[in-house]
Parts: sequence; C-alpha cells; structure tokens
Amino acid sequence: MSTAPAPSFLQSVWLVSEREIGSKLRSKAFIISFAILFLAALALVVWGGLQARDTSGTPVAVTADAEQYVAGVQGLEVTEVGSRADAEALVLAGDVDAAVVADSASPLGFAVLAEDSAPTSLLMSLAELPPVEMLDPSSTDAMLRYFVALGFGIVFLMSAQLFGSTIAQSIVEEKQTRVVELLLSAIPVRALLAGKVIGNTILAMGQILILAAIAVVGLTVTGQTALLGGLGAPLAWFAVFFLLGFVLLAAMFAAAAAMVSRQEDIGSTTTPLIFLIMAPYFLVIFFNDNPLVMTIMSYVPFSAPVGMPMRLFLGEAQWWEPLLSLLILAATCVAAIVVGAKIYENSLLRMGARVKLREALAG
Repeated sequence: MSTAPAPSFLQSVWLVSEREIGSKLRSKAFIISFAILFLAALALVVWGGLQARDTSGTPVAVTADAEQYVAGVQGLEVTEVGSRADAEALVLAGDVDAAVVADSASPLGFAVLAEDSAPTSLLMSLAELPPVEMLDPSSTDAMLRYFVALGFGIVFLMSAQLFGSTIAQSIVEEKQTRVVELLLSAIPVRALLAGKVIGNTILAMGQILILAAIAVVGLTVTGQTALLGGLGAPLAWFAVFFLLGFVLLAAMFAAAAAMVSRQEDIGSTTTPLIFLIMAPYFLVIFFNDNPLVMTIMSYVPFSAPVGMPMRLFLGEAQWWEPLLSLLILAATCVAAIVVGAKIYENSLLRMGARVKLREALAG
C-alpha cells in the first residue's frame, strides 16, 4: 500500500498561505473591520468631492481704489474695505480667502493678497493673472496636508495592526491546542512561518490595493483630477513600502508570538511592536509640517512606509531618496526575517512559561 509523497517546501508554504487566507475571509471580525475602513475611505473621498464642487462664492476683500478690477466678475462675495491694512487684517483673520488691492508697482494696477495660497477660482476669474503676494507662505494647503497624512497614517496603522495581530493569535492558538505539533510532523517549520507571513501579506496588500482603487475611482468621479495627479505617485510608493514594511513586521510578530503559549500572554511580547506601529501614525499626524521629522521618518524602516510617501506628496523628496529608503527597508527586512525565523524555530515547540529572548536566539 503506497503512501502519498510529502509536499515540497513551496507546496507546504502555499498550503499554509491558503489556510491563512481562507480562515481570515471567513472571519466576521475581519469582514466588519474591513467594511468600516472601506466606508471611512469612501466617506472621505465623497466629502472631498462635495467640497470641490461647492459653488458658493469666494469671499474676497476689495479696497475702494480696486473695485473696478472685480466689477462684473462672477462667483465672488465682495467685502469692501477702506485700506490695504484692513484687507490684510481680514485675510489673516480668515474672514476672507483673499483681498484685491490697488498696487502701483504692478503693471496691471492691482494685486491679490492671500495668507498661504491664493484661491484658484479668483485668479482664473480675473481677466489677467495679477502678481500674488503671500502673507504667510506655505508649500501645501494645511487642511489637505493634514487629511493626506491622516489617510496614510490610519491605513498603515489599521492594516499592520490587524494582520500582525492575526499572525500572533494564530501561532499562539496552534501552540495552545497542540495543533502545531501535527503541522510540523507534515511540513518544515520554516515553511509554516513563510506560509503565515505570505498569506497575511497577500490579505494586507489586497486591502491596500482596494483602498487605493477607492481613492482613485472616487477622486476621478468627483472631478478631483488635480489632487489625483498629485497623489498618484505617492500612492504607488506607499504600496511598495507597505509591502516590505509589513513583511518586516509580520516576521517580528511571528517571532514574538512563538515565545508564549497562551493567548493572554501575547501582549507581553507584542506590545513593543504595537508601539512601533502606532508611532508613525502619531508622528505623521502631529509633525506633517515639520520637514526634519518627516525626513527622519522617511529613512527609519518602521516609519518609512508613511514618511516617504508623505514627503513625495509634499514635493520635499529628491528622486533618489525613495530608492535609498527602500534599500534600507529591504536590508532591515532581510535581517528581521533571518532573526525572526531563528526565534520562531527555537521557540515554537517550547510550551509553558514564556521563552526569554536570549534563550530563543541561542536555541
């Protein structure tokens, strides 16, 4: 009576990956969490489209000696002021988006005052483009910068934490129920680790690509082609950086989970990794307007998937910087896989008390 041949290493990896993907897609918790993220992304895109289609007039302050330059111009809510100083005060206070004032130095006879960006609708509605004087220069609209930072940060945080925690819980569950002993009798330990990492990476990347598709389709349908043009390359780089960044984190989550044997002990080894995931989110939210912090983030492996795409969107990164950052991330990823595989292999069959890191590395 012949027995079936043992699966090869690649077949074993695929069997584990398929098992991870299938179990996740059947999980109600996963479906609900993804639905929430999907609806949040859709709501953000729709809100942006409604804002872009807002047809209300542009609030503009106009001095008495510049009224003739805006006479008959449609789409403006004009507030008359007595002097240039009054116009500047309204602009800086945020009461109006811009001000039109007489300017003898301008060949057109007038100029537009704006705080950090001049309203495009105002400039396009004038017969000739006037010189624009920025009272508080800024390279990108502050609100747009914040929402893009929020988008990159929250997608990275939720995806990495969700699938990283999934890997950890799966490993500990298999140890606690002794299923891992049956699995290792049929497949190599490294194939088990590779299958778990690859399966969850496929799920995580699928989620990222679906969210990116929502953003692209939503921005196209709502007519935000200018914003889409600026986000296209950063979104592509985000996907590439996230792929390597997640593999790095997945290997570390697997190693951390293999060191314990009970679900209630998972937090003792994975909490530092949760902090590593949360740090880029809070940094990009609070320091997205700080070039130094963003530059440092774009080269640190754990925050590069958020920091570098954000800098690319802002136009603050040179063409070679994402390549260098990606090289650093790839090297760190390889090192994490090697170390994580050693910890995983040395700890997986050890039951009972938590395995110390020194013991896991020494075997």
